[in-house]
Amino acid sequence: MTGGADMKRYIALLRGINISGKNKVPMAELKKGFETLAFVEVKTYLNSGNVIFSSDEDNIRKLTDKIEEMIKNQFGLDIPVFVLSREALEDILQNAPDWWGSEDKEIYDNLIFIIPPSAFSDIYNEIGEPKEELERIKDYKEVIFWSFSRKDYQKTNWWPKTAGANVSTKLTIRTANTVRKIASM
Repeated sequence: MTGGADMKRYIALLRGINISGKNKVPMAELKKGFETLAFVEVKTYLNSGNVIFSSDEDNIRKLTDKIEEMIKNQFGLDIPVFVLSREALEDILQNAPDWWGSEDKEIYDNLIFIIPPSAFSDIYNEIGEPKEELERIKDYKEVIFWSFSRKDYQKTNWWPKTAGANVSTKLTIRTANTVRKIASM
């Protein structure tokens, strides 16, 4: 089955699955779950909950609610999901700061997706300033570009705090390479 002319390509990013044996969600079963929602051209990428699919639904909130409900019903998990269109992801990547996503192996580049209703100000107020010389951030729409020194990651301000209980449910993080791959699928 392939999408019709009114189909739009989307990316769903599941937060916190398949980490250290917790929140186990097999990708083959997740793909089938998406297909039961009448989504087509469903693909998964890696084991971390990246799903690319097509739908004629154009309401992101409705898509997100459907996916979260399916995950709860099928896997018994309350997993926050961030959904965006491929066009929105392409726009984000086109507006990346020049220091983000380089080939420098000393730098680790991540993209933080802010899960609604949270906003950049919520995340920033919770975490605070990035440590100068060690990390950089730049917000754009519903994401934060975040780069830091691989060897000094434990000294950064943002590394330990993005996993903190107050903030972790408000975001999901992917590497620059993962985001670029997803955008091309």
